Amino acid sequence: MKLTSIRIITADVAGLVAFYEEVTGASAVWGNELFAEIPTPAGTLALGDEKTVPLFGAGSAEPAANRSAVVEFLVDDVDAHYARLRGLLTDVVTEPTDMPWGNRALLFRDPDGNLVNLFTPVTAAARARFGL
Repeated sequence: MKLTSIRIITADVAGLVAFYEEVTGASAVWGNELFAEIPTPAGTLALGDEKTVPLFGAGSAEPAANRSAVVEFLVDDVDAHYARLRGLLTDVVTEPTDMPWGNRALLFRDPDGNLVNLFTPVTAAARARFGL
């Protein structure tokens, strides 16, 4: 089994795509006006319009309702990314902070309220976990 993507359902695909393009620096690949993917070397962040939900089962997903999952991106320098994104981010949960497990992390919410974590492994053990 191979995890290939995480999909976020939204009422504003274009807005969320623009946000994640800015965060990741990657360009979206659009399937159509209801679906786009942000490719990264490790996997894909898929963004689907709420109009696609009935294809999977009516009511099976609800936009802007996540309060448990965190979308995480490994970055080379979390502080530099924070400086670059500061004007874009409207809901910073935690400014860059050293975590007890060896990562320096920035936690914020996307426009739909989903948690996003940008992190840089800073200890030898954390770097080793990610093959750095």
